[in-house]
Amino acid sequence: MFLFFDSSTRHQKKSDSNWPEYNGNGEQSHYSPLRQITKENVGKVKVAWEYASGGADTTGNRSQMQCNPIIIEGILYGVSANTQAFALDAATGKEKWKTSLTDNGGTTSRGVTYWANGNDKRILFGAGQWLYALDASNGKLIDSFGLHGRIDLKAGLERPGADEYVRLNTPATVYKNLVIVGVRLSEGETALLGDIRAYDIRTGKKVWTFHTIPKPGEPGYETWFPAEPRLRLGGANSWAGMAIDRKRGILFAPTGSAAYDFHGGNRKGDNLYANCLLALDAATGKKLWHFQFVHHDIWDRDLPAPPNLLTVIHQRKKTEAVAQVTKQGQVFVFDRLTGKPLFPIEEQSFSQDAVEGEFTSPTQPVPLKPTPFTKQTFTEQDINPWVADKDSILARLRKARTGSPFIPLTEEMTIIFPGTDGGAQWGGAATDLEGIIYIPAKQLPSYSSLTKRINSPDTHTLTANQLYQQHCGSCHGTDRQGSHDGSYPSLININKRLSRKAIQEVLMKGKGMMPSFSHLAESQQKTLINFILNNIPTDEVVSQKKTVPFFQHMGYNRWYDRAGYPVSTPPWGTLTAIDLNSGEHLWQVPLGEYKELTAKGIPPTGTDNYGGPLVTGSGLLFIASSRDEQIRCYDKKTGKMLWQHPLPAAGYATPSTYSVNGKQYIVIACGGGKLNTKSGDKYIAFAL
Repeated sequence: MFLFFDSSTRHQKKSDSNWPEYNGNGEQSHYSPLRQITKENVGKVKVAWEYASGGADTTGNRSQMQCNPIIIEGILYGVSANTQAFALDAATGKEKWKTSLTDNGGTTSRGVTYWANGNDKRILFGAGQWLYALDASNGKLIDSFGLHGRIDLKAGLERPGADEYVRLNTPATVYKNLVIVGVRLSEGETALLGDIRAYDIRTGKKVWTFHTIPKPGEPGYETWFPAEPRLRLGGANSWAGMAIDRKRGILFAPTGSAAYDFHGGNRKGDNLYANCLLALDAATGKKLWHFQFVHHDIWDRDLPAPPNLLTVIHQRKKTEAVAQVTKQGQVFVFDRLTGKPLFPIEEQSFSQDAVEGEFTSPTQPVPLKPTPFTKQTFTEQDINPWVADKDSILARLRKARTGSPFIPLTEEMTIIFPGTDGGAQWGGAATDLEGIIYIPAKQLPSYSSLTKRINSPDTHTLTANQLYQQHCGSCHGTDRQGSHDGSYPSLININKRLSRKAIQEVLMKGKGMMPSFSHLAESQQKTLINFILNNIPTDEVVSQKKTVPFFQHMGYNRWYDRAGYPVSTPPWGTLTAIDLNSGEHLWQVPLGEYKELTAKGIPPTGTDNYGGPLVTGSGLLFIASSRDEQIRCYDKKTGKMLWQHPLPAAGYATPSTYSVNGKQYIVIACGGGKLNTKSGDKYIAFAL
């Protein structure tokens, strides 16, 4: 008998004590019926145990832990700061086993997947480009799975001219004897293909593939031009995680944008199945229905989180629904079986004023209900009233392209609001049994522009500075200063943190959120390393094959004033409750604070945030995610904060809850590392 943890088992007393899947269950609800911790006693919650997972990196490339741990029959399974899987006694935090994998780098991990059939109990663990199968009792590789315990997820995604970067950092999805995966890819023009694949969970043999960029003759192929997009393009990958309706055998997979993210001159058309919610037959991979949220995406508007499966009352009828949150701050709600929207969606016109050779869509879908959970525009009226250097900010804003979503990037400064990573982010939303959705979000303006690349014959020469700008500048800054919020570290004086050999290894393998650049020629890698070490003139020349597109993105620039605060009017981070039975907002509160601003009498502003919420049967909502290194508890009915507790490092992750021997625990991974916050390696469990 296969062991699954879906909505049908969630109400059984034994399974109530578990948190058996990423975000709680196959429905991605972030919900547990546990109710020992209540509104009345949550103030008595204290630290029950701590576990130091090891591997925290406090150098310029800070480590993170984005893991939502799973708990099954008193055992907690999680991932360390240096991407090793481990198992703990969930009542004490005592380690039972931890892996020592050497080929596991390249990105952070959001957790593991559990499967059992009798005495065969497995942990499926994505690390680097590999999917590992581990014995749940001891963490050892299961030799009969794939090649000596692992599958190479790059195999089958290759295309001419593609790079090597592929990572599985979001837990895989289980359906019967299948393990289903999407992957993280690079976002440049050399990205691999983003196919969704299912493997036999015992043997590792591939069972089915869904082509997110279609082959000739497949539906959706006509939305790409020129022909043969799979030979020229990559991306459209399902990196955020999937939901599964096991009763009906339906897999719900969100996809990201096609590469290159910010210019689509070489992919005319709507580009199915990029930026889609796909409903697939979980057994065969056959498409049942789809909905595309952004046509011909050139704004990096990937679907950022798994969809939520829930039951609502729609037009007085009980309806099985699927809800999808977006980076644009919207919620789309569909009938789970048919894909029919439960609230009206309108194709609205947006600017087509783009760079030469770009082919924007004249319309984009906008839900008329629920109303967005973030603001949709950024204009002069939205500037923070106490912002520093207001005159210079106003002067820049008056010259920028702003005031609407979906403004095509040009060579002028263009505002993206909410910013390039949300709105909603990868932590996703929670839902409860009453049909309410709870969404953490952020709204900070970001800006960018495009600049022309050299368009010449098969090869052209670049100066060292041009090579750096093309491959590194969009993240680490055109001046090598890094991003203001610390998401991308400064490369100034990097020689004091990393040796030449260490830099070479990062270029080859990737690290943290940085992809591998192993596709660059050895001479190009040497030139880049010399350049960032200040050992080379900026005008030294290196040869490079011509690549497309011929426009280059000028960075993920979040807009802060000189004091380090977002230039927009708060709140900068929010938590919103929306009734999906009616589509009406119930409440919204700031999420997080800058204590120094609160001390000046400024109401809590909210902060940038990463990670999702947890909702319990006793009416509580727990969430960390904010940069102020706190975990908080809210009354889910009103949004009133009931409790908060400091963490050793920011909890950019989703909490889990479980019960052992009748005692309820809340556990959170405290990895920090983003947003200029310190890195950590601890898991903290709380209980009464």
